[in-house]
Amino acid sequence: MATKKEAIASGNFLKYIEKADDVEVYKSIRNNTKAFKKMLKDIPRKKINYAYDEGKWTIKELLQHIIDAERVFAYRALTMARQDATPLPGFDENNWALAANKISRKWSDLEEEFKTVRESTELLFESLSDTELLFAGTAGNNPINTVGLGYVIAGHCKHHMDIINERYLAKK
Repeated sequence: MATKKEAIASGNFLKYIEKADDVEVYKSIRNNTKAFKKMLKDIPRKKINYAYDEGKWTIKELLQHIIDAERVFAYRALTMARQDATPLPGFDENNWALAANKISRKWSDLEEEFKTVRESTELLFESLSDTELLFAGTAGNNPINTVGLGYVIAGHCKHHMDIINERYLAKK
């Protein structure tokens, strides 16, 4: 099973890969799922619409962003796993957030959506062979392979967990 040492990535993807657990990719995603679900349960409801500074996203908006980004990363991983080398576009997470935040969502619906999206991601990565995991392409003009995207998924979520804990909940 491919691991972090086989991950190909550059740019912002590297910082996310560094935050992911250094175990097999599907285990890294599963570990992150457990930690993130626990954190979601521990967030006081009075904090979900809190932003730590003007112009910053609320925790609720961050959760929507994590869901949106995971869908993009998982699509990229599926594309590469299917041996499709078509260059994939980047996405502007700030524009996506502006559009998504115009829609009023219930916190419980966002929690359920995250769980569903993440379960799909876990099943995808558990099903992939080493050949599929090692296939490389480009996303947002950056080289990356399928296994790298798996670690990006776990690390991106961990990145936002750290921000929530440090800046929104004042935990270290």
